[in-house]
Amino acid sequence: MNIQIFGTKKCQDTRKAERFFKERAIKYQFIDLTEKGLSKGELNSVKIVIGLETLLDINGKQYQKRNLKYLVHNIEDELLNDPLLFKTPIVRNSPQATVGYHPEIWNDWLHN
Repeated sequence: MNIQIFGTKKCQDTRKAERFFKERAIKYQFIDLTEKGLSKGELNSVKIVIGLETLLDINGKQYQKRNLKYLVHNIEDELLNDPLLFKTPIVRNSPQATVGYHPEIWNDWLHN
């Protein structure tokens, strides 16, 4: 397994995702979105599984702060330029990915 968790340290669901993998002794890489975003390749692999609109946190502070509700925008460019617009956590396992806290899906990954 090659687990990557994209999120922020302040996000409760991100911390729960980290705890899920720690409790099962599964190594993972944590990427703090306040420091670094997803690369274009990482975003492409995640959007194939999840969909671009699902990744954009329209209820988040950053979306409201930038007033994107009233602007016509390219979602992919916005996400690449401002990683705090992502819903979190984004958990990747090679070609598979989830957004949000989904221990039932992660359990399936462990048993397949």
